[in-house]
Amino acid sequence: MGSKTVVMPGVGNGAPDPPKSKVTLGIQSDAGFTQAAKSLRGRDLCSMADLSSQELAALLELAHAVKAHPEDFAHALDGKQMVLIFEKASLRTRLTFEAAINTCGGNAIFYDQTASPLGERESLSDVAHNLERWMNVIVLRTYAHDTVTDIAGFSKVPVINALSDYEHPCQAIADFLTVEERLGSSEGVKFTYVGDGNNVCHSLMLCGALLGAHVTIATPKGYEPKLDVIHRAMAIAEETGSTLTLTHDPVKAVQSADAVYTDVCISMGQENETQRRTPIFKPFQVNEQLMSQAAGHAVFMHCLPAHRGQEVTDAVIDSEQSVVFEQAENRLHAQKALLLMLLGGAKRIPRDRGLNGKRRRTLA
Repeated sequence: MGSKTVVMPGVGNGAPDPPKSKVTLGIQSDAGFTQAAKSLRGRDLCSMADLSSQELAALLELAHAVKAHPEDFAHALDGKQMVLIFEKASLRTRLTFEAAINTCGGNAIFYDQTASPLGERESLSDVAHNLERWMNVIVLRTYAHDTVTDIAGFSKVPVINALSDYEHPCQAIADFLTVEERLGSSEGVKFTYVGDGNNVCHSLMLCGALLGAHVTIATPKGYEPKLDVIHRAMAIAEETGSTLTLTHDPVKAVQSADAVYTDVCISMGQENETQRRTPIFKPFQVNEQLMSQAAGHAVFMHCLPAHRGQEVTDAVIDSEQSVVFEQAENRLHAQKALLLMLLGGAKRIPRDRGLNGKRRRTLA
């Protein structure tokens, strides 16, 4: 294991200061932004690991810009067609994707697949080859991650993972957009996730590593993130100067954290595990006592929907520290930026306009 990445299967004691980043982080140069936009055009987003640090930095910069000045992108996706195919129920993901393309001049079509999984009525290959002839982009919310990657492999148009059992990359991009708004930069931020090592956790680990954050994951024993995701995040961290700490101690994990994040411990499709999971995750509840261990300026984060009284208390989620509805809003802006990048509608806005006065590290 490299010196810049600390993976601790037991109690975490904090990670050492990493050496300087080997890759370019923060705001990209004009040439860097143009190159990132060019490289992302026509691409899929199945995993956070599909992005380079430079591409993610450019994507976040664009997200800041479209949030500050949506009028500059009102016709950027004129005539573009997006289909959303969802096997799972959705509030934020569906509405923000629809609003994102509609406000850029495109059109959204929703195809409800909650009654049966994709591939049951006809093969995934046939589905993909039909869709690529009608649509410019395919947005999938599925149970099996293989459904996303298989359709991406068959389709000639971009495919976006809007949630699978393995990852939730769109959520993580919006979350770190929120971190940048509140804390000025993701680089060097102490970001702690407490709870189940699930799909959201996976994407947050990878996103944090790409952006140079110091990520700590606190889970009960037996509920750690998947080993292949850990290894991928470690490899990314070697290049960015990020650190990754895994622990089973939520109190030590939260100490001095800049951001404290949690998610439900019983996700869609796990309802039959409620009785078993509830007592296991009780010590990992984010309450006022646990939040008091974080830095005084720390923000509380949750991807929503929240099970109030389970993974988080009302006192925390409704507190001044909570940014959960800012995260929800930023799903719109992050996904708009993603669509612009993948569909060729991205453009650079002068930094003093695009970032709306937010403090981000600027590169020479």
